[in-house]
Amino acid sequence: MESNTRILVIDDDPSLRDLLSRYLQENNFGVETLEDGSGVEEKIDEGNIDLVILDIMLPGEDGLSIAKRIKTRSGTPIIMLSAKGEDIDRIIGLEVGADDYLPKPFNPRELLARIKAVLRRDGVAGNQSSTESTNEYRFGPFSINRDAKQVFKENDELSLTSGEYKLLELFINHPNRVMSRDFMMENLKGYSLSPYDRSIDVRINRLRQKIEENPNNPLYIKTMWGEGYIFTPEPSTKKS
Repeated sequence: MESNTRILVIDDDPSLRDLLSRYLQENNFGVETLEDGSGVEEKIDEGNIDLVILDIMLPGEDGLSIAKRIKTRSGTPIIMLSAKGEDIDRIIGLEVGADDYLPKPFNPRELLARIKAVLRRDGVAGNQSSTESTNEYRFGPFSINRDAKQVFKENDELSLTSGEYKLLELFINHPNRVMSRDFMMENLKGYSLSPYDRSIDVRINRLRQKIEENPNNPLYIKTMWGEGYIFTPEPSTKKS
């Protein structure tokens, strides 16, 4: 049975459009497709598109420009695809407002997991209970009651300091986006880092000790060398 959640796939590869259409329909999503950016405004303005899967490399207008147009008109979440798989594409894609990024080639199951994660964050129903609290956040075995500022792993409450909780909440508010140390310090403490200030790194290490199964090979809070950190609530099973 097709759900009320509808996905728009924009890709110039007809075989990939057909593959994604069939796979997503098999997983109970409604699907519409476009081969380029023409007509995307009409699709978005109809108001029945819950998520866009958008290829960066398109003939004519590129996906980054299309993503900007979509975000200007609506808050529709976007997952960007790119055959390049370069960090710069991912970073630029996230900067223009994309909610997630996946390099080609990819496993359709990984794309499905990314779609579900983005829809949960965006509050789209999908497989989410309508009675679930909007102030409860879940990832992996963890649940966070944002009203009470409590963090649970399964049924056990974790003991986090106020600084560790604020850091986790910052990650939750910016999932799948690289955050620089300066950005994090400004949001947590209201000022920029000095050249030798490693307080963010220390706090991250402490938080990793409490939420990562192996803090030396983290699944959720990953270091992006030379850039900062990224929080991945739906991590890939592949080791980075």
